[in-house]
Amino acid sequence: MHAPRNTSKIEVLRGLVDRVVFHNEDNGYCILKIVPEGRRDVVSLIGKAPRVVAGEEFEAEGVWEPNRDFGPQFKAEAIKLKRPDSLAGIERYLGSGLIEGIGPKYAKRMVEKFGPKVFDIIENESKKLEDVEGVGKKRRIEIRASWIKQKSIHAIMLFLHQHGISSSRALRIYKTYGEEAQAVLKENPYRMAQDIRGIGFKTADDIAYQLGVAEDAPERIKAGILHVLETAAGNGHCCLPETEVIKKATELLGVEALIAPQIDALITSDQIERHAEFLYLPYLRAAEQSIAANVKSLAALPAAYPSIDEDAALAWVMKKTGKELAESQQRAVREALRQRLLIITGGPGVGKTTILRSILLILQSKQVKLVLAAPTGRAAKRLAESTSLEAKTLHRLLEYQGEGQWGRHRGKRLAGDLFVVDEASMIDAPLMAQFLSALPEGAHLLIVGDADQLPSVGPGMVLHDLIASDKVPCVKLTEIFRQAASSRIITSAHAINRGQVPDLKPSRSSDFFFLPASEPEEIKHTIVELAHTRLAAKYGLDPIRDIQVLTPMNRNLLGTISLNQSLQLALNPPNELKFEIERFGVTFRVGDKVIQTHNNYDKEVFNGDIGHIVTIDADPVKIHVRYDADRLVEYEPGELDELQLAYALSIHKSQGSEFPCVIIPVSTQHYVLLERSLIYTAITRAKRLCVLVGDERALSLAVSKQESRKRWTGLRALIG
Repeated sequence: MHAPRNTSKIEVLRGLVDRVVFHNEDNGYCILKIVPEGRRDVVSLIGKAPRVVAGEEFEAEGVWEPNRDFGPQFKAEAIKLKRPDSLAGIERYLGSGLIEGIGPKYAKRMVEKFGPKVFDIIENESKKLEDVEGVGKKRRIEIRASWIKQKSIHAIMLFLHQHGISSSRALRIYKTYGEEAQAVLKENPYRMAQDIRGIGFKTADDIAYQLGVAEDAPERIKAGILHVLETAAGNGHCCLPETEVIKKATELLGVEALIAPQIDALITSDQIERHAEFLYLPYLRAAEQSIAANVKSLAALPAAYPSIDEDAALAWVMKKTGKELAESQQRAVREALRQRLLIITGGPGVGKTTILRSILLILQSKQVKLVLAAPTGRAAKRLAESTSLEAKTLHRLLEYQGEGQWGRHRGKRLAGDLFVVDEASMIDAPLMAQFLSALPEGAHLLIVGDADQLPSVGPGMVLHDLIASDKVPCVKLTEIFRQAASSRIITSAHAINRGQVPDLKPSRSSDFFFLPASEPEEIKHTIVELAHTRLAAKYGLDPIRDIQVLTPMNRNLLGTISLNQSLQLALNPPNELKFEIERFGVTFRVGDKVIQTHNNYDKEVFNGDIGHIVTIDADPVKIHVRYDADRLVEYEPGELDELQLAYALSIHKSQGSEFPCVIIPVSTQHYVLLERSLIYTAITRAKRLCVLVGDERALSLAVSKQESRKRWTGLRALIG
């Protein structure tokens, strides 16, 4: 007997789940093979359910739809599931792998022995399970514990799904609160926003509304105020003026009069801090205070190196490297030999690397123990290449263990004499506080960076604030040296930094070009054409390895998502010889350039590492990505949310990297994000060639705006 062909008449279908073909925990989407009541043939059902187990009884409301490949399928608008009553269903359910200690073999024996009472036996008279062949005390205890846990999860899953929460979030809630989950949510659903990563105020507020929490409930007002401060931290601020917090909380909550008393209540319970007219999350205030205290104590001390004749050292190092140091560079080296704490800052082409190499060679010859670090893997790699010394990421140096735990801290300090941190503009306040607190007694610190680049993604603008305080010894390099001065990449970057639109006239021998295009479609087409054919042919560049597109945002036609799809199609098109796999809305195929988007300490790959897919295994599915020349990292399908295509990257993600060739769309479509530090950072990523494609008005707008430097922080005042 076959299901009817396509009719749009809504039906109610009941029966048994034969097996679960696919289930997405994030949104509940599932494809099930089912046996409808009164039939023997197995058909497909498509719908959404919090979790599904083979053997469960279902009731689904929906319509039959034809499918050319699979025959008719039942598309359900709503699915209700319950534990089975029939013996066949019970056996299938117990043997599905849901309950630890029971597979198909034991499920069959238990159902034969206890019949429909088996669930009750497991829960209330589990000792009787030992009467089943092969079940001893250990397995019996394991079965009951797993059963109780599954029952609890099931109840919570249903409760949360009824309130619109995805299954993956529901699992996270269960893992956080266990048996207490329902009680916690009914008492104060806003706790989730504080306790669980990935659940914010908006989700908690929706659940609270469904649970009948009043609009003016104190828990809601407090959660809204904390959300305002957490959102500000996510946008780079360490604090906000109290007036701004009240304004934003009012917009969010719609109840102005009640906000000020709840701010006071949060201060009383130490959940936020008030300093002058500013409100802080306590961990950010503590980070800034810690940085200020450590910086002040370091800056107050002179260097404690073995005695060094500066003139002789400079003569020696210039002879050794074969590089004559200009007067400004020599001054920087002398300062580094005299100061306990020094910042060396300046844009591209001013000789920061040459100075750093000279300082390190001199101190190395005096047996000074050097420790080099940078905020990202790529920045650390560049530092190691330029100095011929080992360099680590700050996270690795500080032995980060995940979940906010560090192996190195005030109680277990690092070992070394001089610590060098490069690309310091990228370091946020919490990371800098952790690093400074782990420095050993008597350490020297050299901070190198370009304060005009984009500030850190995380809260604070530490390098900028340290320089602006005027309390930290600082060498500001401005002289562009002869070789660099011939590069229009470098001269254009410096012009932009001064607030001037660079010279855009084309020049055949130039390394910097502006190609006018006004419409987003035209800009996108030009970028793909440049990457695919024009630049590769003219400059001998490898389109995938040497050319990097950098864009201000992820969304819209000129964002990373759209550009990556078009560039992938042009540079690495599908063919039957190339394996590919689709996960999380992205198709990955052999040959693709990809970027790791989270720190993964188990695999030793970090946010920002760029690699290439070298193989994809079909059974079982595994993707192999090569990072650098010698590191091969394996991913399973469920881990692919850590990877994104990397033909186009956001400018933020490109910080600390260099690429042979960079292409940048400049469009008024990016109006909100266009500003000086963004364009400056993008251009300075290019080593050999930089091409801007777009609208001259958009470039002019970007050069005139300095939005990213407007951050609310308290560090400068604390140092002063």
